[in-house]
Amino acid sequence: MFSLGGFSRGGEYEKKAWDVLIIGAGPAGFTAAIYAARFGLKTLIISKDLGGNMALTDLIENYPGFPEGISGSELTTRMHEHVKKLGVDIVFDEVERIDPTECAYYEGPCKFVVRTKNGKEYKGKTIIIAVGAAPRKLNVPGEAEFTGRGVSYCATCDGPLFKGKKVIVVGGGNTALQEALYLKSIGVDVTLVHRRDQFRADKILQDRFKASGIPTILNTVVTEIKGTSKVEAVKLKNVKTGEETEMAVDGVFIFIGYEPKTDFVKHLGITDEYGYIPVDMHMRTKVKGIFAAGDITNVFKQIAVAVGQGAIAANSAKELLEEWNGKAAE
Repeated sequence: MFSLGGFSRGGEYEKKAWDVLIIGAGPAGFTAAIYAARFGLKTLIISKDLGGNMALTDLIENYPGFPEGISGSELTTRMHEHVKKLGVDIVFDEVERIDPTECAYYEGPCKFVVRTKNGKEYKGKTIIIAVGAAPRKLNVPGEAEFTGRGVSYCATCDGPLFKGKKVIVVGGGNTALQEALYLKSIGVDVTLVHRRDQFRADKILQDRFKASGIPTILNTVVTEIKGTSKVEAVKLKNVKTGEETEMAVDGVFIFIGYEPKTDFVKHLGITDEYGYIPVDMHMRTKVKGIFAAGDITNVFKQIAVAVGQGAIAANSAKELLEEWNGKAAE
């Protein structure tokens, strides 16, 4: 077990009272940790993985400083190395619940207990939630059954398994077009299916996609994914004419947006009707001492935005701790 900036399943970290507990190790969580550590705050990250959706992206072309683009895995590695250099510890676990305890907002630091699925408990004075959002599902017959057997939400992870095979990409935003281009670049026979008659992606991506010659089926939704032991076909329906067709494919890659992963904090009353966490300009939630940053706040889902919010959240946590410390000293 590494004691600084390394990996742990818990152990001695449960015995500490952390100034900042950060939940999530994507761009928002990493940045919050960097700033918190530089402020001299005792900081711990709890996350079930590194990088979040960033780590699954083949090529990132709109992050400042990388005009030729950088892979999501490489950017994840660089952020992780930065965090480790500052001595921030990371526990690999999944948070199950956050409970306020001994909260006395105007008499001293409000403490929180973070409980994980591995049965661990971590105590913190402030919390920064940066868990991001999970890929949205189509919720059609066959999707759950064939996930991992032809249905995928990550072209970088599973694309190489489909070289020379026929797949469809479902979606019309930046991620869908980007991943379709990636799949074609590695030798996958790809067709894009989109429910609307226009794409929502950036113009530069639309232009590149059009130039690629990737076949596109517009105004169409997937109604069923079929197969025996793996994906063999999809049923499609034209939303304008109602016409139904069946298309033989080996794989289905789904990129239709994201859903927040906030079941573990809904009891705190800090989520909106869609499950996202509203914040003010200081990344403060409805519960004093709990902040949120990144995709979980339902902002423009970009790494640059998540990084900025992570920095603000860490600074707000620092200012709150200073406020509490000042009142305690009076």
